[in-house]
Amino acid sequence: METRADSPGKSRRGFLKASLAAGTIGALQQASVLAAPTAAVQPRKPVIDEHDPRNIKLAHRVPSTASDDELLFLQQIGLRWARVELRASESDYAALSKVQKRFQSYGMRIFSAMHPAYRSLRIQLGQKGRDDDIEQYRTFLRSCGRLGIPLANYDFHPGNTYTTATVRRRAYLAREFNLKDFRARVEKQRFNRRYEAKEIWATYTYFFRAVLPVAEKADVKLGLHPDDPPLAMMNGVAKIFTHYDGYRRAEELAGNSRHWGLTFCIGTWSEGGKDMGKDVFEMIQDFGKRRKIFDVHFRNVSAPLPHFIETFPDDGYLDMYRVMRELRAVGFDGAMEPDHVPQLVGDQGIRPAGTAYCIACMRAYLRRANEEVG
Repeated sequence: METRADSPGKSRRGFLKASLAAGTIGALQQASVLAAPTAAVQPRKPVIDEHDPRNIKLAHRVPSTASDDELLFLQQIGLRWARVELRASESDYAALSKVQKRFQSYGMRIFSAMHPAYRSLRIQLGQKGRDDDIEQYRTFLRSCGRLGIPLANYDFHPGNTYTTATVRRRAYLAREFNLKDFRARVEKQRFNRRYEAKEIWATYTYFFRAVLPVAEKADVKLGLHPDDPPLAMMNGVAKIFTHYDGYRRAEELAGNSRHWGLTFCIGTWSEGGKDMGKDVFEMIQDFGKRRKIFDVHFRNVSAPLPHFIETFPDDGYLDMYRVMRELRAVGFDGAMEPDHVPQLVGDQGIRPAGTAYCIACMRAYLRRANEEVG
């Protein structure tokens, strides 16, 4: 059956009726909105300023030989703190003071410093002449104390291999460690004999007992970095800071000293996965709550051992925002640096593009963490 179309007049009248009805409904709805009481606006929770002394101090690992342009770049991206990696000749007060003044001229304070004397094989393998190298490190600690540099970073792995290849991931260049490749084609006995864990503990203890009293007197903290990668034996030399138990033993050696704690490398600890005794977040709850984390290296990895690639913070398996939030929740207010920064196109030296990428991630994570936990 054919349907009859409405006449033009009826169509226009129907349209007008529908339009008036819609307009009336819309007006009533708007009136009801205007008449409704305005919901109380909750005041925004105040967020701690990035540069508040109670906040995490965003920093970068910088050689003392960095160029003026590199230091200017770090100033331009808003960094006010640095971890400075010194040359052997920069242990005495005059030399370290010169370094400090140069960084200060670019608006940066030195939060921590690394002097290579502790890496001497005479110290780490217990060889003749180690007392001379220890004395140079003690001189460095005294200089830090006089200049108000609060932290000295150190590690203890004389037979280490950090990486087995450089690879592309998401088109950037990054370091890779493959345990199978290391054992098959890279590993060689580094020295003329094997060094077992008992011997490395003995040399570490000798060094630590010689430097801790000087650090305490100078009011300089010692931040111990874990062994990267966390393998118990590499190149015929035992590694002793590859597990939670190693850190606890080091803490026992330090007694109740408030001048010993962790340079906590998130990347290294993530490399060990479930074999570290405690995971990253359990370490934060343990050492962080007790104010024993002094410095944080903020790095992600693609996966735990036996094979990993070092990544940008947002490109690995660990939730780095959660790391930042947990650190703020326990009141961590030390320095935090990007670590082993991957290489973006054009990067040389301190890798400014990769560095800026890392700092941007860290700044965003920190801001959000402070909004959530204060």
